[in-house]
Amino acid sequence: MKHRHHQSSLALIVATSLLGLSLQAMAKDLHVAYAGSMGTVMDLHLGPAFAKAHNVQYQGEGQGAYGLAQLIAAHKLRTDVFVSITPGPIELLIKAGLVKEAFPVASTAMCIAYSPDSPYAKDFKEAAEGKVPWYEILQKPGVIFGRTDPKTDPQGQNIVFTFMLAERYYHQPDLVNKVLGAVENPQQIFTEASLLSRLKSGQMAASSGYLSAVKSLHLPYITLPDQINLSNPAMVKDWYSKVHFTLNVDGKPKTVHTQPLVFYAAVPVDAPDPQLGMAFIHFMTSPQGQTMFQETGYNPPKGDVLK
Repeated sequence: MKHRHHQSSLALIVATSLLGLSLQAMAKDLHVAYAGSMGTVMDLHLGPAFAKAHNVQYQGEGQGAYGLAQLIAAHKLRTDVFVSITPGPIELLIKAGLVKEAFPVASTAMCIAYSPDSPYAKDFKEAAEGKVPWYEILQKPGVIFGRTDPKTDPQGQNIVFTFMLAERYYHQPDLVNKVLGAVENPQQIFTEASLLSRLKSGQMAASSGYLSAVKSLHLPYITLPDQINLSNPAMVKDWYSKVHFTLNVDGKPKTVHTQPLVFYAAVPVDAPDPQLGMAFIHFMTSPQGQTMFQETGYNPPKGDVLK
């Protein structure tokens, strides 16, 4: 009797295990490629919540949005959803015929993040309180400032635009050169995924940042006025569009222009599971998804659908 009971228990365990394996095998994979600054909201909030609700496996990959767009365009990366910061990377894929439309899902603003452990933390705190100009602290000897690569990451371009606009707004000639040096200054450039973690660990005094990502990591920051933070689409025509600069891309000069800091989500035409991808975009724009964006420092979406 005991032997028969043992056999039936073992059979039940095996059957349960096989059922678990079959359910796991049945679970689809959702692939999301996103602008690197979105790591917290994607990998800790939106991705897991969607995966649980839809019985899927979430797989996220964060890098510079232009770099991801180029991989998708070259058919080296297949993803169900691509989430970009600024329209530029999406427009690249629309032009290549790989994206038909993209939906605004959130927005943000440029800010200056600083390390709480830096010897200059007190100075930056005073700047954040409006007691001293933030750009004067960045010019102090020994202050290390970090940013991302303008060739592959919109944030790398946006911080240059912020300083160019700051020159005009604060009447500070040559501010770009004094703080950033050359546009492509290797001493300041880090990957987007590592920039704020390096700042948090004290490897630099301050860095560029999207307000959303900086808030997500609970880092101290200096807010910037709309005139230079690129957050206000209404200022594009009469103010933001007045600045531009040239990059050397593959040996050729390329002039880049400002774009408002809106996050757009699209399902590429070669997505492994386009229906699942569109479902994730609907989730991001739903009340639940928007609450997750808000709780991790993002502003509501702005602008129209890109086509």
